[in-house]
Parts: sequence; C-alpha cells; structure tokens
Amino acid sequence: MTSDASGRLPEAFLTPGGSSFMDFLAGHAPDLLPGRRALGSGDLSSEVPHGTTIVAATFPGGVIMAGDRRATMGNIIAQRDIEKVFPADEYSAVAFAGSAGFGIEMVRLFQVELEHYEKLEGATLSLDGKANRLSALIRGNLPMAMQGLTVVPLFAGYDQDIKGGRIFSYDPTGGRYEETHFYSVGSGSLFARGALKKLYREDLSETDCVTVMIQSLIDAADDDSATGGPDMLRRIFPVVGVVTADGYRRLPEDEVAALVDAAWSQRHRRPDGPAATSLT
Repeated sequence: MTSDASGRLPEAFLTPGGSSFMDFLAGHAPDLLPGRRALGSGDLSSEVPHGTTIVAATFPGGVIMAGDRRATMGNIIAQRDIEKVFPADEYSAVAFAGSAGFGIEMVRLFQVELEHYEKLEGATLSLDGKANRLSALIRGNLPMAMQGLTVVPLFAGYDQDIKGGRIFSYDPTGGRYEETHFYSVGSGSLFARGALKKLYREDLSETDCVTVMIQSLIDAADDDSATGGPDMLRRIFPVVGVVTADGYRRLPEDEVAALVDAAWSQRHRRPDGPAATSLT
C-alpha cells in the first residue's frame, strides 16, 4: 500500500467499501491474507511450533477462557511461556490451538477486523456476528490447513442480550458450533474435557470456575505430553481471561498463582485431582 507523489494515500484507502477489513485487504493487498500465501508442497506441521490445550467455561456472571503455556515442535518443547488467550474486543476473548505463528496472526487480524467494523459502523457486532467473522477467517486459512498448518480457535464472549457468556468452537474448514457450559480444544482437550465434566457446575462462582479450569489443564498435562501444566519451578502459569458485563480482563498473575498453588498442594494428597463432589 503506497502513497502517490503528493504523499497522500489513494482515495480507495480513505473510503473503503463495506465494513469488513478482510474484504478491504483482499481488494488492495490480498497477499497479506494468510490463505493467499504460497508455501510450497509437503506437510510442514512438524517444522513449526504448535500451541496446545485451551479451555473455556461459563459461569453466572460471564465466561472464562484459559490456556496452557507450552508450544511443541514434534517431540521438542519449542516454548514454555507462549500466550494463546487474547481479548478479541471489549466483550469477547479468543484463543487458538495449532500452528502458533499463524494462530497469533489470525488473532491479530480478527482483532483488527472487529475494531475496523466498530469504527466504520459506530457500533459493535453482535456476538453471533463476531463468531461468523472468525469463521470466515478460518475458512480463508484452509489451504494452509491442508499442508498441516491448522489453526483451531476457541471464541467466547459476554452476550448483552441474554446477560451471560457463550462459547463457540470451530473446525478447520470454518464450521461454527455453539457449545453448552464448557469446551476445550487442542491435543489435551479430551482429558481437559473429561475433568470439566467431572467438576463443572452451572452455579460456580468466578473463582471456583477458574479453579475447575486449572484442574482441567493439570489433568490434560498429566496425560498429554504436548500440554504444559503449571511450571512450578519457573512459576509459569496458565493465562486466564474473564469476560463479564464489565468487559474483558486478564486475571492477574498473582491470583492465578495462588489458585495454582492451592490446586498443586491438593494434588500432593490426591494426585488424580479432586473428587466430583468437592473442589477441596
């Protein structure tokens, strides 16, 4: 995107048609869209870092999303402190499992897409509208997914209409599915979801809901080598995002650390985690 001789941007850049940043980008710089890039042939999945387990759950005041901090490259731990949970906008959160580089790029493009719409229209998209926009982004990444560079996001937000949290999962083709109460994606999702089934209740407080999610990530790390549990030596803990009527906030590190320490102490007494009838 270059300016003319006078230093001004072309008129088309100043008056983009429609409210979609992706459509604008496709019309003026399609090579910047992830799915438009030529990567050559072959399966590249073992050559790039991959993020793993993400969990989300609703509670009476909203929705919580948490992710482990490990990225793997084949059988190697590529990074121990990667972040996979981000605010999408003021009232929603997005996280990803899969190819780390493209996952972070997709999240940033999604954030710009939502901000672009709000600035042009003077209003935010509905939660369903945001979920649909993310679905289109994933669909655009299909050529890369077919080469092993799959990105599978998890999206959640506070719905002003129902005064509660909602969770959306996706498949690599962009299929969108609304989940009930909780969900998990990534290599350890099977084990995390099993823990959530055991511990989740609809009337959990925010703190108890975060505790349940931490327990589910510990269970996932216990059975899945690609999932990183809390790193007690390096003090690296899951990223936890909370979305309520007041908006998105990242749970402070010291609060997460206190909940992890309590869960870890409990695991010394009961290595397989708390029983279904109690969190203590």
